Amino acid sequence: MPLPLILGAGAAIAGIAGVGAGAHGAVKMKKANDEMKNLQTRQRRAVESLEKKTAYTNQLMDKIGKSELEILESFKEFSEIWEKIQNKPDFKTLVREKISIPDFNPEELKKVSVGAGVLLGGLGGAALGTAGGFAAAGATTAAVMALGTASTGTAIASLSGAAATNATLAALGGGALAAGGGGVALGTTILGAATLGVGLLVGGVIFNLVGSSISSKVTEAETQVAETEDQVIKIKRYLSELCEYAGKFNESLEKVEKIYRKHLNGLDYVVNFSGKTNWNDFTDQEKMLAENTVLLVGLLHHMCKTKLVLVASKKDSLNQVNKKEIDRAVSHAEIFLQAHKFDE
Repeated sequence: MPLPLILGAGAAIAGIAGVGAGAHGAVKMKKANDEMKNLQTRQRRAVESLEKKTAYTNQLMDKIGKSELEILESFKEFSEIWEKIQNKPDFKTLVREKISIPDFNPEELKKVSVGAGVLLGGLGGAALGTAGGFAAAGATTAAVMALGTASTGTAIASLSGAAATNATLAALGGGALAAGGGGVALGTTILGAATLGVGLLVGGVIFNLVGSSISSKVTEAETQVAETEDQVIKIKRYLSELCEYAGKFNESLEKVEKIYRKHLNGLDYVVNFSGKTNWNDFTDQEKMLAENTVLLVGLLHHMCKTKLVLVASKKDSLNQVNKKEIDRAVSHAEIFLQAHKFDE
């Protein structure tokens, strides 16, 4: 066979082989591209499901946190009414039907109400989850933390208006700048920080998955996506448990608060509208109303101290739902209401 024909035949065969290899490479590239798209879809779905669950949990926890702060703030009104009553008995600890409501202290309630009021005022511009963070830590704890003493040496509880707000924000920020603290600016930042809520609810587990990119290599991407999905499952399981127990607590808190508001309005009518400020002038029914109001205040104060979340001891671990204390608070409230046959 002439050499040109042999060379031509060889070139043709090589060309066919090249086309085959190119086609095979194209198939591999398409397959890899399809796998990456599938992995990206899995990643996006995992992130979106976590975002949805987190948003729902934060809304529930924010509701509880705000309710607790509103209850604590109302103690100022109760304390002012209570102080007007002369010759009243000393209700330090009331015990009925083997149920005790400890440490009824009007001064403490008034101080807590100041901190709660300031924290409520700061929630307007705060991030989702901030009020929920207060509920997680126990709203009373958060309110008391905001008390202390202003940088001037004046008790914050004795201040009012802008002075109380600034002093409280400075306390949240670690103290006045002159004393080495972060001052009002830091306190305001803390109130507006998303980590205050989400961090307290979830803990140190890292789940900053939003907008994260996965590796361009399929094998590495598969590992990353699998880790993301496992992490999301773990966190969602915790959030579901938190929602379950927080829901029970919220239902109990709302029930007690409804009865408390009714009694507070009744006591307000007796003292401020009927003008009765001497305990000896109260009827037996009015004395019972006053005593029951005290009991309800004590019960709510105790409930607002309940930490719904326990901070994890390890840095990179999830927090724990405080199931034992939540169950105890709910059970205590139910037994208390049944024992006193309170009408809603």
